[in-house]
Amino acid sequence: MNGSVAANLDNVCVVLVEPQGGLNIGSVCRAMMNFGFSDLRLVNPETDHLGGEARLMAVKASRLLEEAAVFGSLEKALEDCHMALGTTRRFGKYREDFLHPDDAGRFLLPWSEKGRVALVFGREDKGLLTDELALCQRFITIPTSDQLPSMNLAQAVSLCLYETAKALGESRGKDYGRKKQASGKTLEGMYGHMKKTLVDIDYLDTNNPEHILRTFRRIFGRAGLNDREVRILRGLWSRIDWVEGERRKKG
Repeated sequence: MNGSVAANLDNVCVVLVEPQGGLNIGSVCRAMMNFGFSDLRLVNPETDHLGGEARLMAVKASRLLEEAAVFGSLEKALEDCHMALGTTRRFGKYREDFLHPDDAGRFLLPWSEKGRVALVFGREDKGLLTDELALCQRFITIPTSDQLPSMNLAQAVSLCLYETAKALGESRGKDYGRKKQASGKTLEGMYGHMKKTLVDIDYLDTNNPEHILRTFRRIFGRAGLNDREVRILRGLWSRIDWVEGERRKKG
């Protein structure tokens, strides 16, 4: 992502059009704070966003409820945004080239370097209307089962925010606790040690040691070993080497 380190989640606003449930609004605030977003905009909310239900679900994110901006129309809410992505499950002649949430995160972040951008979500019961989608430059759709294609509003927001925050983290080199795999050089060193050890104890056929070794490569390849795990395995091979050496001395 070119220049993505400059991408700014403060420039990403979350717009809820005519939200109907305080519980959902509060849950959206909590998700926003979970993933580092702070700009909530409400268009004609049909419930009190400062009420007890919203605060109950917002928990420690009540500040976002209190700071939320309320607008009379989506057009007004998007006046300072130069890119808006609208979420929809409606497919039609003028709705093509949809983004999935992971693609949307990577697409949106470069635009946030240049100014304000928006993720727009519709009503719980009927989503965004055609005229409202016309105010958005691109559309996001979440691939769901045909048995129940419509997602809960707060869950849909959480998914999109997660993917956007993850895309930003990845662009900055963060792995969010994922295991960093050992380098090819480190792995080949281990496989070479392993081959010698298993040949020495007559486990591998000296005429064709790679036959079984290839299976071990596939097993360890699926595991995605990190440096620590490689060191542990090499420690095992070294212990086997020592035991075999002692056995040969006595034999």
